[in-house]
Amino acid sequence: MPRSGDKMRLSEHFTLEELIYSYTATRKNIDNTPNSTQVQNLRDLVVHVLQPIRHEYGKPININSGFRSRGLNIAIGGSPTSDHVQGRAADIRAASNKNLLYAILKLYKKKKIEFDQCIIEFPVDDNPSWIHISYKKHGNRNQILQAKKNETGDTEYTIVEV
Repeated sequence: MPRSGDKMRLSEHFTLEELIYSYTATRKNIDNTPNSTQVQNLRDLVVHVLQPIRHEYGKPININSGFRSRGLNIAIGGSPTSDHVQGRAADIRAASNKNLLYAILKLYKKKKIEFDQCIIEFPVDDNPSWIHISYKKHGNRNQILQAKKNETGDTEYTIVEV
């Protein structure tokens, strides 16, 4: 089983370490070690989604949050059904999140990637704060959503047509 300090390369541009690193887990001494199934899910996410996006975008992509153990997910207030817990999701950002989103949508329209959900998180002037993207081996919905806060501060999700 990999430990959080291991540098297992999952693809040309992504390592297991960057997909499991968490400042919160380190600070709160929470074990964020994935099991073999979760590592395979992370590898699938990288190979089928993140690496193709990286090639299309042409610049580094940063992982805000990848795998989250149940303990870490609870500590950050994540959804109990979050794909992050299964190793099937990553929150990503880049020098230009708007251009990163364009790269994702270009690949999607050309049917070069599929995903379960692509969530455009809390955009400001059409620039996402970050992008959540998830992938399953079977049954991907290819759902594109936008997350925004409503007037009461709750997060609302709307379907985005492309």
